[in-house]
Amino acid sequence: MSVPRWQHRPPGANWGDFGADDQRGRLNLITPPCIRAAAAEVREGRTFCLSLPLDRPGGDYHALGRRAPRLQPMVRQGRVKYNLHANPAHPDVFSDDAVLLYSQFSTHWDALAHVGSMFDADGDGVAEIRYYNGFRGGVEVGAHVPAVDDVPAAPFAGATALGIERLAETGLQGRGVLVDLRRAFGDARRLVGYDDLMRTMEAQRVGVESGDILCLHTGQTGVLLAQGELPDPRYLDDAFCHLDGCDERLLAWIADSGIAAIAADNFAVEAVPPARRDAGRAYERLHELCLFKLGMPLGELWYLADLAQWLDANGRTRFLLTAPPLRLPGAVGAPVTPVATV
Repeated sequence: MSVPRWQHRPPGANWGDFGADDQRGRLNLITPPCIRAAAAEVREGRTFCLSLPLDRPGGDYHALGRRAPRLQPMVRQGRVKYNLHANPAHPDVFSDDAVLLYSQFSTHWDALAHVGSMFDADGDGVAEIRYYNGFRGGVEVGAHVPAVDDVPAAPFAGATALGIERLAETGLQGRGVLVDLRRAFGDARRLVGYDDLMRTMEAQRVGVESGDILCLHTGQTGVLLAQGELPDPRYLDDAFCHLDGCDERLLAWIADSGIAAIAADNFAVEAVPPARRDAGRAYERLHELCLFKLGMPLGELWYLADLAQWLDANGRTRFLLTAPPLRLPGAVGAPVTPVATV
C-alpha cells in the first residue's frame, strides 16, 4: 500500500475507507450479492434505453460551452472513406467516421475527477486542489508537462487517477431504484429537500439498500427531447425538480444511505444556482459531497420517462441497471447508454 497523499480528510469524507489508492469510491458497495439481487429484479425480460440521442438536448443550455457531437467522415490517403469503393476488382464498399465529442453534453456520468475542492489535506495551513481520496490537482489530475528546450510537451493525459475508465472497469451494473419526482410534484421548478424526498419515497413505496443506484425522474429530458433542436428556454433553466444541495439533512441522508451512485434526468442532479450561497462553502454542495468526499458518481441528463411510466403502471420501483461509461482513459466524464431491464 502506498503512503497516503493526505494527513487530514474533509469532514464527512470516506477517504481511505476503501484503501489508500482507491479510485472507485462508493461503487465498492456494489458487491456480488448486490448484483445477484439486481438480477433478481428481471422478471419480464424487457429493456429500456435510458440515454438521450447524444445530440440532445438541443439549444445552448447553461452557457457551459459544451456542444453536440460533430460527426464527419474519415479521410484516408486523401480519400473520403464513406461509400468508398476502393478496389474495382472487389465489390467491397467501406465507410468510417470520426467524431468530436464533448464528454458531458448529453447523457453521461461524472467521473470522480470532475469536481474537487480547495482543501488543506497535508496540514501545512495552505489549501491546495484535491480530489477524492486526496488525489492532487496538477499531479494525478491534469498534470501539465511543459516543453523543455527542443523537446515538445507530453500529450495532455487528463486524469491519470480518478478518470472515467475507473468507473467503466467496474462494469457499473447493479440495482437501480427510481423515485418519480415528476409524479409527485409536476413540472414547476422545485428544490427537493430531505422532507420532500422522504415523503415521496414513502408514498411511492421506494426503499434503498446499500449498493443501490438511485435514479430520479423529474421529466426534464422527456420534455426537452419532445421539443427537438430548439427547446423552450423555460424548460432549460426554470422548471422541474432538482435536489437541494443546501439541505444538510438531505446531504446527511445521502452519505448515510449506502447508495452507490445517483442519476437524474435533469442537468446537474442538484439545483444550480443553489438555494443560497454561503461564504467559504462549495457552490455545488451535492457535487462536493458525492464526488469529492464520498467518491459517488453522478449521472446527468439520463432519459427516464419511459421507464418511469412502465414502473408506475406495474407497481414497481426496482430494476437491473447496466450503465458503464466509455472506457476512455483520463476523461473526467463520458457518455453512457444505460439500460434498465425489468
